[in-house]
Amino acid sequence: MTSPVDTSVKYFSSLMSGAPALSGTVGTLIALLDACLKDGFDTKTLTALTVASGVATATWSGNHSAQIDSVVSIAGVTGGPSGFAGLNGEQKVVTKPTASSLTFATALPDGTYTGTITMKMAPLGFAKPFSGTNLAGYQSSDPASTKMILRVDDTGTTVARVVGCESMTDINTYAGLFPSALQISGGGYWAKSNNANSTAVQWMLIGDSRAFYLHVCGGYSSSSSFTHGFTKFFGDTTAFKPGGDGYACALGYSTTSTASSQTDGQPEANTNAQQAFPRAPSGLGTSQLHICAAYTGATTAYSGIDTFFGALPNPIDGSLRLSKRYFATGTSVAPRGEAPGLYSTPHSLAFDSFKFNDRVAGSGPLVGKNFLVVNPSNTNTTSVPNTSNTGATFFDITGPWPR
Repeated sequence: MTSPVDTSVKYFSSLMSGAPALSGTVGTLIALLDACLKDGFDTKTLTALTVASGVATATWSGNHSAQIDSVVSIAGVTGGPSGFAGLNGEQKVVTKPTASSLTFATALPDGTYTGTITMKMAPLGFAKPFSGTNLAGYQSSDPASTKMILRVDDTGTTVARVVGCESMTDINTYAGLFPSALQISGGGYWAKSNNANSTAVQWMLIGDSRAFYLHVCGGYSSSSSFTHGFTKFFGDTTAFKPGGDGYACALGYSTTSTASSQTDGQPEANTNAQQAFPRAPSGLGTSQLHICAAYTGATTAYSGIDTFFGALPNPIDGSLRLSKRYFATGTSVAPRGEAPGLYSTPHSLAFDSFKFNDRVAGSGPLVGKNFLVVNPSNTNTTSVPNTSNTGATFFDITGPWPR
């Protein structure tokens, strides 16, 4: 028996007690991606697992990374009421009453469930079929995915080099690059830290079995105000082509090796054509660069630093208005598809109201959805965030993300 609620969308962050640390040292990005994409992390042995009136309660000793709306993986249930094995697998956290307990919904009978039961943060479901020393190739295990491969070169300190591949035979033999070598030789850049040292930075990864967003706050300070960062994307988009688009996979990347200034390649930015697809929807040609634009708002503004709808909140009804974002090869060009699970706001002053890891409940057409917030920068991460250099982006963590 599967979970009665959708568990396809998962999120992880540096605020989780057992999360991997990201820093300006070699190999830390691959360690983070391994944990979130394919392995999971923070395994604990449960001291009890009970069900009462459709609510399962798990307890353990010490702390655990699980947070409300995150997804854990349960294993080792071997006894209990009829259908006991149905508690094994992915479960979405509903409440966390204490540091050493959580609850989730279930349709299984009341009772105590037994075995040597373990719990960990559930990974997205990617594989790593190719690897080398501080090198990795990641691929979605979802049968419906495009099966494109993300190659990560994490031999640097403050940044990693990334490129999408249509095929790969070993970690150093690959073809069908996006972006192509002509578009940027050696691949694009993903920031890890502004500083080449082992001080941990703040990060958030949100995704499903076919795509993910990685938001990294590369600056750090004794002040908690350094929470703005840059968002990058890899994976399958929501394709518009009838019958499917076998090349609807995007890689967002920066063209700069300066970790503190990677404003290009963010899906919150309209005019930076740094979202690479392997080919056109027809399957012809080679790597195409796309923008990621909101359906409404100023053409050069980032989410939450826009002035198209004025300042938050809307003075008419006190609302927060959100827009999905689409991929296209330029402005005034037909959209190819959408960025799954991502919403931007065409208001300004969002940073006054929404901070990293805030949760927002949807209303109107988004009722029933919960959103998680990160704060994108339109300049750099060396200055203190303010309402002109920092906005807010909203990720659907309820799911599922449409394809």
